[in-house]
Amino acid sequence: MIRVAVADDQALVRSGLGVLLRSADDLEVVGEAADGRAALGVVELERPDVVLMDIRMPEMDGLEATRQITKDDRLSSTRVLILTTFDLDEYVFEALRAGASGFLLKDTLPDDLFAAVRVVASGEALLGPRITRRLVEAFVEPATDHADELATLTPREIEVLGAVARGLSNSEIAESFFISPATAKTHVSRLLTKLAARDRAQLVMLAYEAGVVTPRSS
Repeated sequence: MIRVAVADDQALVRSGLGVLLRSADDLEVVGEAADGRAALGVVELERPDVVLMDIRMPEMDGLEATRQITKDDRLSSTRVLILTTFDLDEYVFEALRAGASGFLLKDTLPDDLFAAVRVVASGEALLGPRITRRLVEAFVEPATDHADELATLTPREIEVLGAVARGLSNSEIAESFFISPATAKTHVSRLLTKLAARDRAQLVMLAYEAGVVTPRSS
């Protein structure tokens, strides 16, 4: 059973999401919150697998709540899935940089919502390559402070990092580089460890910021 918490300041949205999630046999709603501070309290108490997090909320916004969740080692098993009205939103970009595992538009269809929660709960990132490129084109500022981190990577690991940023799955990476899926998975695991990344979403952000890939090349 996947344990889910919902944080949104609009009662109708919050209750509607709760009803939808409870209709899936493998999803359990373990808490709801109307602001970021309350969301943080729910996460600390219930340790859900996934938090559906709105960004614009009173008391503490979803961006700051995401930062506090993702930097707390005690909450490392909880993934944040951002809820937003607009996909091209600077706050969404900042939430992904802060450690969110992906984002969903609030008008997402129920089956897509269920699939997204399952993907994020499994430890994968929910970042479509096309939308990621649009976000990066709008908001990314190439940084130079990743040189030391990239220096720890092998040439193959840098290639795999680029493939992750382009949205390739482990099986697609294996096919692209003529390696086994197990080897591809090992490369991705090493990238997560070496770059101190929470999940693939953070690998994507780092790859773009460090210039490993660019919107045009991806």
